[in-house]
Amino acid sequence: MTSLYDNIIFGPIRSRRLGLSLGVNLLPIDSKLCSFDCIYCECGWNDEHPGKRRFNAREDVSAMLATTLQKMVADGTPPDVITFAGNGEPTLHPDFEQIIDETIALRDKYCPEAKVSVLSNATQIHRDDVRRALLRVDNNILKLDSAFDATVELINKPQGNYTVARTVELLKAFEGRLIVQTMFLRGEYLSQRVDNTTDEEVEAWLKLVAEIKPKQVMVYSLDRDTPCQTLEKVEKDELRKIAERVEALGIPCSVA
Repeated sequence: MTSLYDNIIFGPIRSRRLGLSLGVNLLPIDSKLCSFDCIYCECGWNDEHPGKRRFNAREDVSAMLATTLQKMVADGTPPDVITFAGNGEPTLHPDFEQIIDETIALRDKYCPEAKVSVLSNATQIHRDDVRRALLRVDNNILKLDSAFDATVELINKPQGNYTVARTVELLKAFEGRLIVQTMFLRGEYLSQRVDNTTDEEVEAWLKLVAEIKPKQVMVYSLDRDTPCQTLEKVEKDELRKIAERVEALGIPCSVA
């Protein structure tokens, strides 16, 4: 069963990719707000959550984050990472850049060893403010699930104008200061076969990864409930084979 995050600050949780992660949700706590509608999203479909589509206030985010970090540090369990994720796409928030600046200041004050991470679908990286903010965080993690527009339409269901070619050009502009994250899966959706692990898919994706030249790649598969019930998890051994092909390009690749 898919579910929403019910507060601005959530966790900490033990992340497969990031360690002890304290989550920050800039999106509404009673609905989902995203520029994608991924068939694998743990928050469910966009139209399942038509509640109040209001972003969490910048002041509330900073106040709750400060309180939580103080308590975690006092308890001797500071987070390894502060992660922006939550009920949709965090970079949609109109105050995203200012929130990132305030978060970095709070991190530096309370737990300077912690990293700041953003999990983003890369749909807003055409905005100067979003690019500036992402370049300031430790882990700028941007999604690229396929090299083909048709596959992206099937898996990610973009809610606006999106092309892989345009996105890749914007990703290249980060000049390596990013992490590419890719969900591999297979199954069926609306009577269509879904599979971004085929030779054609992986080879085309690897070509784009080589162009983007990220500092790291993260590959993973299903681990939580999905709104589409006919999807299949890709096993670790297969993911490791894909990771080896990334590493052959001279780019570190983690498997989760």
